[in-house]
Amino acid sequence: MPKPLVSIVGRPNVGKSTLFNRLTGSRRSIVGDEPGITRDRIYGDVEWRTRTFEIVDTGGIVPDDDALIPRNIFIQAGTAIEASQAIVWVVDARAGVTPLDEELAVHLRNSGKPVIVAANKSESRQVSEQAAEFYRFGFEVVPVSAEHGTSVGDLLEELFDILEFDEAAEEDSRDEIRLAIIGRPNVGKSSILNRILGEERVIVSPIAGTTRDAVDTGLEVDGKKFVLIDTAGIRRKGKTTEMAEKLSVIMARKALERADVAVLVIDAVEGVTHLDASIAGYAIESGCSIIIAVNKWDLVAEKDTSTASEFERALRDKMKFLDWAPVVTVSALSGQRLSRLLPLVEKANEARNVRIPTSRLNDFFERNVMQPKGGGGTAPGKGGKSRVQVKYITQAGIRPPMFVLFTSGGPGSELHFSYLRYIENRLRAEFEFFATPLRLKERKKSKKS
Repeated sequence: MPKPLVSIVGRPNVGKSTLFNRLTGSRRSIVGDEPGITRDRIYGDVEWRTRTFEIVDTGGIVPDDDALIPRNIFIQAGTAIEASQAIVWVVDARAGVTPLDEELAVHLRNSGKPVIVAANKSESRQVSEQAAEFYRFGFEVVPVSAEHGTSVGDLLEELFDILEFDEAAEEDSRDEIRLAIIGRPNVGKSSILNRILGEERVIVSPIAGTTRDAVDTGLEVDGKKFVLIDTAGIRRKGKTTEMAEKLSVIMARKALERADVAVLVIDAVEGVTHLDASIAGYAIESGCSIIIAVNKWDLVAEKDTSTASEFERALRDKMKFLDWAPVVTVSALSGQRLSRLLPLVEKANEARNVRIPTSRLNDFFERNVMQPKGGGGTAPGKGGKSRVQVKYITQAGIRPPMFVLFTSGGPGSELHFSYLRYIENRLRAEFEFFATPLRLKERKKSKKS
Protein backbone atom coordinates (compact mmCIF):
# COMPACT_ATOMS: atom_id res chain seq x y z
CA MET A 1 0.00 0.00 0.00
CA PRO A 2 1.47 3.40 -0.98
CA LYS A 3 1.54 6.42 1.32
CA PRO A 4 -1.95 7.52 2.38
CA LEU A 5 -3.34 10.27 0.14
CA VAL A 6 -5.42 13.20 1.40
CA SER A 7 -7.24 15.58 -0.96
CA ILE A 8 -7.71 19.28 -0.24
CA VAL A 9 -10.93 20.43 -1.89
CA GLY A 10 -13.24 23.41 -1.73
CA ARG A 11 -14.77 26.23 -3.70
CA PRO A 12 -12.44 28.85 -5.24
CA ASN A 13 -10.44 31.29 -3.13
CA VAL A 14 -11.02 29.80 0.33
CA GLY A 15 -7.30 29.21 1.02
CA LYS A 16 -6.68 25.64 -0.19
CA SER A 17 -3.26 26.42 -1.64
CA THR A 18 -2.24 28.38 1.45
CA LEU A 19 -3.16 25.39 3.61
CA PHE A 20 -1.28 23.05 1.24
CA ASN A 21 1.84 25.19 1.52
CA ARG A 22 1.47 25.33 5.31
CA LEU A 23 1.13 21.55 5.64
CA THR A 24 3.97 20.68 3.27
CA GLY A 25 6.28 23.50 4.37
CA SER A 26 6.70 24.59 0.76
CA ARG A 27 5.58 27.20 -1.75
CA ARG A 28 4.67 24.72 -4.49
CA SER A 29 1.08 25.89 -4.83
CA ILE A 30 0.66 29.37 -6.26
CA VAL A 31 -1.22 31.63 -3.87
CA GLY A 32 -3.11 34.73 -4.97
CA ASP A 33 -6.34 36.66 -4.62
CA GLU A 34 -7.64 35.69 -8.06
CA PRO A 35 -9.98 32.68 -7.82
CA GLY A 36 -9.04 29.59 -9.79
CA ILE A 37 -5.26 30.00 -9.84
CA THR A 38 -4.74 26.32 -9.05
CA ARG A 39 -6.08 24.40 -12.04
CA ASP A 40 -4.14 21.17 -11.82
CA ARG A 41 -3.46 18.71 -9.03
CA ILE A 42 -0.30 19.48 -7.05
CA TYR A 43 1.14 16.84 -4.72
CA GLY A 44 3.32 17.14 -1.64
CA ASP A 45 4.40 15.16 1.41
CA VAL A 46 3.35 15.95 4.98
CA GLU A 47 5.32 14.65 7.97
CA TRP A 48 3.56 14.31 11.31
CA ARG A 49 4.48 12.19 14.32
CA THR A 50 7.35 10.57 12.35
CA ARG A 51 4.92 9.32 9.68
CA THR A 52 4.47 10.63 6.14
CA PHE A 53 1.35 10.96 4.04
CA GLU A 54 0.74 12.58 0.67
CA ILE A 55 -1.57 15.54 0.15
CA VAL A 56 -2.97 16.87 -3.11
CA ASP A 57 -4.12 20.43 -3.76
CA THR A 58 -6.96 20.63 -6.28
CA GLY A 59 -8.44 23.54 -8.16
CA GLY A 60 -11.44 25.38 -6.80
CA ILE A 61 -14.51 23.23 -7.56
CA VAL A 62 -17.45 24.81 -9.37
CA PRO A 63 -19.75 21.81 -10.06
CA ASP A 64 -22.43 23.66 -12.03
CA ASP A 65 -20.04 25.62 -14.27
CA ASP A 66 -19.88 24.30 -17.84
CA ALA A 67 -16.90 26.44 -18.85
CA LEU A 68 -13.96 24.30 -20.03
CA ILE A 69 -11.45 25.03 -17.28
CA PRO A 70 -13.84 24.78 -14.29
CA ARG A 71 -15.22 21.51 -15.69
CA ASN A 72 -11.68 20.14 -16.04
CA ILE A 73 -10.92 21.25 -12.48
CA PHE A 74 -13.95 19.35 -11.23
CA ILE A 75 -12.81 16.23 -13.11
CA GLN A 76 -9.30 16.56 -11.70
CA ALA A 77 -10.62 17.02 -8.18
CA GLY A 78 -12.93 14.03 -8.58
CA THR A 79 -9.98 11.87 -9.62
CA ALA A 80 -8.03 12.97 -6.55
CA ILE A 81 -10.99 12.33 -4.23
CA GLU A 82 -11.45 8.82 -5.62
CA ALA A 83 -7.79 7.97 -4.89
CA SER A 84 -7.80 9.48 -1.38
CA GLN A 85 -8.16 7.91 2.04
CA ALA A 86 -9.56 11.14 3.46
CA ILE A 87 -10.67 14.61 2.36
CA VAL A 88 -9.94 18.02 3.86
CA TRP A 89 -12.77 20.32 2.80
CA VAL A 90 -11.59 23.92 3.13
CA VAL A 91 -14.31 26.51 3.74
CA ASP A 92 -14.25 30.23 4.47
CA ALA A 93 -15.35 30.63 8.08
CA ARG A 94 -15.76 34.39 7.67
CA ALA A 95 -18.16 33.99 4.73
CA GLY A 96 -20.13 31.20 6.41
CA VAL A 97 -22.10 28.56 4.53
CA THR A 98 -22.75 29.45 0.89
CA PRO A 99 -25.02 27.77 -1.69
CA LEU A 100 -21.95 26.31 -3.36
CA ASP A 101 -20.88 24.80 -0.02
CA GLU A 102 -24.31 23.19 0.21
CA GLU A 103 -23.83 21.62 -3.21
CA LEU A 104 -20.27 20.49 -2.44
CA ALA A 105 -21.44 18.84 0.78
CA VAL A 106 -23.68 16.55 -1.27
CA HIS A 107 -20.79 15.54 -3.58
CA LEU A 108 -18.47 14.88 -0.65
CA ARG A 109 -21.06 12.89 1.26
CA ASN A 110 -21.65 10.74 -1.84
CA SER A 111 -17.91 10.02 -2.10
CA GLY A 112 -18.14 7.82 1.00
CA LYS A 113 -14.73 9.10 2.18
CA PRO A 114 -14.01 10.53 5.66
CA VAL A 115 -14.25 14.34 5.49
CA ILE A 116 -12.77 16.91 7.84
CA VAL A 117 -13.93 20.50 7.42
CA ALA A 118 -11.06 23.00 7.77
CA ALA A 119 -12.90 26.22 8.61
CA ASN A 120 -10.21 28.57 7.35
CA LYS A 121 -9.59 32.25 8.17
CA SER A 122 -10.54 31.62 11.83
CA GLU A 123 -8.06 34.13 13.22
CA SER A 124 -10.43 35.39 15.92
CA ARG A 125 -12.52 33.64 18.57
CA GLN A 126 -15.68 35.11 17.07
CA VAL A 127 -14.99 33.60 13.64
CA SER A 128 -14.03 30.27 15.26
CA GLU A 129 -17.42 30.17 16.98
CA GLN A 130 -19.17 31.01 13.72
CA ALA A 131 -17.45 28.01 12.11
CA ALA A 132 -19.69 25.74 14.19
CA GLU A 133 -22.46 26.20 11.61
CA PHE A 134 -20.54 23.84 9.29
CA TYR A 135 -21.32 20.96 11.68
CA ARG A 136 -24.74 20.82 10.00
CA PHE A 137 -23.19 18.79 7.16
CA GLY A 138 -22.32 15.97 9.54
CA PHE A 139 -18.52 16.24 9.25
CA GLU A 140 -15.87 16.99 11.87
CA VAL A 141 -15.00 20.72 11.88
CA VAL A 142 -11.60 22.22 12.81
CA PRO A 143 -11.32 26.05 12.83
CA VAL A 144 -7.87 26.95 11.40
CA SER A 145 -5.87 29.83 9.99
CA ALA A 146 -3.75 28.54 7.13
CA GLU A 147 -2.04 31.91 6.79
CA HIS A 148 -0.93 32.05 10.44
CA GLY A 149 -0.72 28.30 11.13
CA THR A 150 -3.30 28.45 13.93
CA SER A 151 -4.73 25.04 14.91
CA VAL A 152 -3.12 23.31 11.92
CA GLY A 153 -1.71 20.79 14.42
CA ASP A 154 -5.28 19.99 15.52
CA LEU A 155 -6.20 19.34 11.88
CA LEU A 156 -3.23 16.99 11.49
CA GLU A 157 -4.19 15.11 14.65
CA GLU A 158 -7.68 14.55 13.26
CA LEU A 159 -6.21 13.26 9.99
CA PHE A 160 -3.70 11.06 11.79
CA ASP A 161 -6.51 9.24 13.58
CA ILE A 162 -8.23 8.47 10.25
CA LEU A 163 -5.34 7.45 8.01
CA GLU A 164 -3.98 3.92 7.67
CA PHE A 165 -0.20 3.65 7.30
CA ASP A 166 1.76 0.75 5.83
CA GLU A 167 5.18 0.68 7.53
CA ALA A 168 6.63 -1.82 5.05
CA ALA A 169 5.56 0.32 2.08
CA GLU A 170 7.08 3.43 3.69
CA GLU A 171 10.39 1.60 4.10
CA ASP A 172 10.30 0.46 0.46
CA SER A 173 9.59 3.99 -0.80
CA ARG A 174 12.66 5.30 1.02
CA ASP A 175 14.78 2.79 -0.93
CA GLU A 176 13.45 3.90 -4.31
CA ILE A 177 15.35 6.27 -6.58
CA ARG A 178 12.98 8.71 -8.24
CA LEU A 179 14.28 9.52 -11.72
CA ALA A 180 12.86 12.31 -13.90
CA ILE A 181 13.58 12.31 -17.64
CA ILE A 182 13.55 15.94 -18.75
CA GLY A 183 14.23 17.99 -21.85
CA ARG A 184 12.79 20.00 -24.69
CA PRO A 185 9.91 18.55 -26.71
CA ASN A 186 10.86 15.87 -29.23
CA VAL A 187 14.40 15.13 -28.03
CA GLY A 188 13.55 11.47 -27.36
CA LYS A 189 12.62 11.34 -23.68
CA SER A 190 9.83 8.79 -24.06
CA SER A 191 11.96 6.69 -26.41
CA ILE A 192 14.75 6.57 -23.83
CA LEU A 193 12.28 5.61 -21.13
CA ASN A 194 10.89 2.77 -23.26
CA ARG A 195 14.40 1.49 -24.01
CA ILE A 196 15.25 1.48 -20.32
CA LEU A 197 12.04 -0.34 -19.48
CA GLY A 198 12.38 -2.74 -22.36
CA GLU A 199 8.76 -2.35 -23.31
CA GLU A 200 6.36 0.22 -24.75
CA ARG A 201 4.77 1.62 -21.60
CA VAL A 202 4.80 5.24 -22.82
CA ILE A 203 3.39 6.49 -26.12
CA VAL A 204 6.20 7.49 -28.48
CA SER A 205 5.41 10.00 -31.19
CA PRO A 206 7.41 12.38 -33.42
CA ILE A 207 4.87 15.10 -32.62
CA ALA A 208 6.36 17.60 -30.20
CA GLY A 209 4.45 17.73 -26.93
CA THR A 210 2.79 14.30 -27.21
CA THR A 211 3.51 13.56 -23.55
CA ARG A 212 1.57 16.13 -21.57
CA ASP A 213 1.54 14.55 -18.14
CA ALA A 214 4.12 12.96 -15.88
CA VAL A 215 3.88 9.17 -16.09
CA ASP A 216 5.43 7.23 -13.19
CA THR A 217 6.68 3.72 -13.91
CA GLY A 218 8.29 1.36 -11.41
CA LEU A 219 11.39 -0.60 -12.38
CA GLU A 220 13.67 -2.98 -10.49
CA VAL A 221 17.18 -3.77 -11.79
CA ASP A 222 19.56 -6.07 -9.90
CA GLY A 223 17.56 -5.56 -6.72
CA LYS A 224 17.60 -1.76 -7.02
CA LYS A 225 14.22 -0.02 -7.27
CA PHE A 226 13.62 2.97 -9.51
CA VAL A 227 10.56 5.11 -10.17
CA LEU A 228 10.87 6.58 -13.66
CA ILE A 229 9.08 9.85 -14.34
CA ASP A 230 8.67 10.71 -18.01
CA THR A 231 7.91 14.41 -18.26
CA ALA A 232 6.31 16.56 -20.91
CA GLY A 233 8.70 18.48 -23.14
CA ILE A 234 9.23 22.01 -21.86
CA ARG A 235 8.63 24.83 -24.33
CA ARG A 236 9.39 28.51 -24.11
CA LYS A 237 6.54 30.29 -22.35
CA GLY A 238 6.00 32.61 -25.30
CA LYS A 239 5.36 29.64 -27.58
CA THR A 240 3.00 27.68 -25.33
CA THR A 241 -0.29 28.81 -26.78
CA GLU A 242 -2.42 25.81 -25.87
CA MET A 243 -3.51 25.31 -22.28
CA ALA A 244 -2.20 21.73 -22.35
CA GLU A 245 1.24 22.94 -23.43
CA LYS A 246 1.31 25.55 -20.68
CA LEU A 247 0.40 22.91 -18.14
CA SER A 248 3.20 20.68 -19.47
CA VAL A 249 5.73 23.22 -18.18
CA ILE A 250 4.11 23.09 -14.75
CA MET A 251 3.98 19.30 -14.81
CA ALA A 252 7.65 19.00 -15.75
CA ARG A 253 8.77 21.34 -12.99
CA LYS A 254 6.51 19.53 -10.54
CA ALA A 255 8.07 16.19 -11.53
CA LEU A 256 11.52 17.63 -10.84
CA GLU A 257 10.46 18.68 -7.36
CA ARG A 258 9.72 15.08 -6.41
CA ALA A 259 12.69 13.54 -8.23
CA ASP A 260 16.05 12.53 -6.79
CA VAL A 261 17.94 12.41 -10.07
CA ALA A 262 17.18 13.97 -13.47
CA VAL A 263 18.39 12.76 -16.85
CA LEU A 264 18.57 15.86 -19.04
CA VAL A 265 18.10 14.76 -22.67
CA ILE A 266 19.78 16.89 -25.34
CA ASP A 267 19.46 16.47 -29.12
CA ALA A 268 22.89 15.66 -30.57
CA VAL A 269 21.90 16.87 -34.04
CA GLU A 270 20.46 20.21 -32.96
CA GLY A 271 23.09 20.79 -30.29
CA VAL A 272 22.73 22.66 -27.02
CA THR A 273 20.14 25.45 -26.93
CA HIS A 274 19.28 28.20 -24.46
CA LEU A 275 16.17 26.24 -23.52
CA ASP A 276 18.31 23.22 -22.61
CA ALA A 277 20.19 25.46 -20.18
CA SER A 278 16.93 26.81 -18.75
CA ILE A 279 15.62 23.30 -18.16
CA ALA A 280 18.88 22.35 -16.44
CA GLY A 281 18.38 25.40 -14.23
CA TYR A 282 14.94 24.13 -13.21
CA ALA A 283 16.53 20.82 -12.17
CA ILE A 284 19.20 22.56 -10.08
CA GLU A 285 16.58 24.76 -8.41
CA SER A 286 14.74 21.60 -7.43
CA GLY A 287 17.90 20.10 -5.94
CA CYS A 288 18.08 17.17 -8.36
CA SER A 289 21.26 15.33 -9.21
CA ILE A 290 21.78 15.53 -12.98
CA ILE A 291 23.02 13.20 -15.72
CA ILE A 292 23.23 14.66 -19.25
CA ALA A 293 22.19 12.22 -22.01
CA VAL A 294 23.06 13.41 -25.52
CA ASN A 295 20.51 11.48 -27.59
CA LYS A 296 20.46 10.68 -31.35
CA TRP A 297 24.26 10.29 -31.33
CA ASP A 298 23.90 7.72 -34.12
CA LEU A 299 22.57 10.49 -36.40
CA VAL A 300 25.66 12.71 -36.02
CA ALA A 301 27.48 12.61 -39.36
CA GLU A 302 31.24 12.31 -39.89
CA LYS A 303 32.20 11.30 -36.36
CA ASP A 304 35.79 10.62 -35.34
CA THR A 305 37.61 10.01 -32.05
CA SER A 306 37.42 13.67 -31.05
CA THR A 307 33.75 14.34 -31.93
CA ALA A 308 32.38 13.42 -28.49
CA SER A 309 34.96 15.50 -26.60
CA GLU A 310 34.39 18.49 -28.90
CA PHE A 311 30.62 18.25 -28.38
CA GLU A 312 31.13 18.07 -24.61
CA ARG A 313 33.42 21.13 -24.67
CA ALA A 314 30.74 23.10 -26.54
CA LEU A 315 28.11 21.86 -24.06
CA ARG A 316 30.22 22.88 -21.06
CA ASP A 317 30.81 26.29 -22.61
CA LYS A 318 27.05 26.92 -22.89
CA MET A 319 26.23 25.42 -19.48
CA LYS A 320 29.19 26.37 -17.29
CA PHE A 321 27.02 26.04 -14.18
CA LEU A 322 26.67 22.31 -14.90
CA ASP A 323 30.36 21.41 -15.12
CA TRP A 324 29.88 18.70 -12.45
CA ALA A 325 27.24 16.74 -14.40
CA PRO A 326 28.53 13.70 -16.37
CA VAL A 327 27.77 13.51 -20.09
CA VAL A 328 26.80 10.28 -21.90
CA THR A 329 26.24 10.06 -25.67
CA VAL A 330 23.36 7.67 -26.36
CA SER A 331 20.89 6.52 -28.99
CA ALA A 332 17.35 5.63 -28.00
CA LEU A 333 16.88 4.17 -31.47
CA SER A 334 19.74 1.64 -31.28
CA GLY A 335 20.06 1.43 -27.51
CA GLN A 336 23.69 2.60 -27.69
CA ARG A 337 25.18 3.22 -24.21
CA LEU A 338 21.74 3.46 -22.55
CA SER A 339 22.84 0.67 -20.20
CA ARG A 340 25.23 3.17 -18.60
CA LEU A 341 22.46 5.50 -17.42
CA LEU A 342 20.98 3.60 -14.46
CA PRO A 343 24.37 2.81 -12.83
CA LEU A 344 25.23 6.53 -13.10
CA VAL A 345 21.83 7.43 -11.63
CA GLU A 346 22.47 5.08 -8.72
CA LYS A 347 25.92 6.57 -8.11
CA ALA A 348 24.46 10.10 -8.21
CA ASN A 349 21.77 9.16 -5.72
CA GLU A 350 24.39 7.79 -3.32
CA ALA A 351 26.35 11.05 -3.58
CA ARG A 352 23.34 13.21 -2.73
CA ASN A 353 22.88 11.25 0.50
CA VAL A 354 26.49 11.62 1.68
CA ARG A 355 26.99 13.17 5.10
CA ILE A 356 30.60 14.18 5.85
CA PRO A 357 31.78 13.24 9.36
CA THR A 358 32.45 16.30 11.52
CA SER A 359 36.11 15.37 12.00
CA ARG A 360 36.72 15.24 8.24
CA LEU A 361 34.86 18.51 7.69
CA ASN A 362 36.93 20.21 10.42
CA ASP A 363 40.09 18.92 8.74
CA PHE A 364 38.83 20.25 5.39
CA PHE A 365 38.18 23.66 7.00
CA GLU A 366 41.66 23.91 8.49
CA ARG A 367 43.38 23.05 5.20
CA ASN A 368 41.22 25.12 2.85
CA VAL A 369 39.94 28.05 4.90
CA MET A 370 42.06 28.69 8.01
CA GLN A 371 45.01 31.09 7.78
CA PRO A 372 48.42 30.10 9.20
CA LYS A 373 48.00 32.49 12.15
CA GLY A 374 44.78 30.76 13.19
CA GLY A 375 41.58 32.33 14.47
CA GLY A 376 39.57 31.51 11.38
CA GLY A 377 40.11 32.35 7.74
CA THR A 378 39.33 35.63 6.06
CA ALA A 379 37.58 35.69 2.72
CA PRO A 380 36.66 38.37 0.17
CA GLY A 381 33.29 40.07 0.66
CA LYS A 382 30.85 41.36 -1.90
CA GLY A 383 32.30 44.19 -3.95
CA GLY A 384 35.81 42.87 -3.34
CA LYS A 385 36.69 45.57 -0.79
CA SER A 386 35.69 44.12 2.57
CA ARG A 387 37.07 40.98 4.21
CA VAL A 388 34.83 38.50 5.98
CA GLN A 389 36.05 36.18 8.69
CA VAL A 390 34.92 32.58 8.25
CA LYS A 391 34.62 30.93 11.67
CA TYR A 392 33.69 27.36 10.75
CA ILE A 393 31.70 25.19 8.35
CA THR A 394 29.06 22.57 9.06
CA GLN A 395 26.86 20.27 6.99
CA ALA A 396 23.23 21.19 7.52
CA GLY A 397 21.50 18.61 5.35
CA ILE A 398 21.49 16.11 2.50
CA ARG A 399 19.45 15.45 -0.67
CA PRO A 400 21.19 17.57 -1.91
CA PRO A 401 24.09 18.18 0.51
CA MET A 402 23.90 21.57 2.19
CA PHE A 403 26.77 23.34 3.94
CA VAL A 404 26.64 26.43 6.13
CA LEU A 405 29.60 28.78 6.52
CA PHE A 406 29.43 30.73 9.77
CA THR A 407 30.96 34.18 9.42
CA SER A 408 31.39 37.30 11.51
CA GLY A 409 30.89 40.85 10.36
CA GLY A 410 28.22 43.51 10.20
CA PRO A 411 25.37 43.89 7.72
CA GLY A 412 26.54 44.11 4.13
CA SER A 413 29.68 42.04 4.73
CA GLU A 414 28.53 38.93 2.88
CA LEU A 415 30.89 36.49 1.20
CA HIS A 416 31.73 37.11 -2.44
CA PHE A 417 30.12 34.58 -4.82
CA SER A 418 33.58 33.65 -6.16
CA TYR A 419 34.64 32.52 -2.69
CA LEU A 420 31.54 30.34 -2.34
CA ARG A 421 32.40 28.88 -5.75
CA TYR A 422 35.93 28.21 -4.49
CA ILE A 423 34.60 26.35 -1.42
CA GLU A 424 32.23 24.33 -3.62
CA ASN A 425 35.09 23.33 -5.93
CA ARG A 426 37.26 22.31 -2.95
CA LEU A 427 34.40 20.24 -1.49
CA ARG A 428 33.97 18.46 -4.82
CA ALA A 429 37.70 17.86 -5.17
CA GLU A 430 37.85 16.23 -1.76
CA PHE A 431 34.48 14.47 -1.44
CA GLU A 432 33.46 14.22 -5.13
CA PHE A 433 29.63 14.57 -4.76
CA PHE A 434 29.18 12.90 -8.14
CA ALA A 435 26.58 14.55 -10.43
CA THR A 436 25.03 16.35 -7.47
CA PRO A 437 24.42 20.06 -6.78
CA LEU A 438 25.70 21.53 -3.53
CA ARG A 439 23.92 24.16 -1.46
CA LEU A 440 26.17 26.67 0.31
CA LYS A 441 24.73 29.20 2.71
CA GLU A 442 26.30 31.92 4.81
CA ARG A 443 25.11 32.54 8.36
CA LYS A 444 26.26 35.38 10.58
CA LYS A 445 27.58 34.24 13.94
CA SER A 446 26.61 36.63 16.70
CA LYS A 447 29.35 38.06 18.90
CA LYS A 448 27.71 36.61 22.03
CA SER A 449 27.92 33.08 20.64
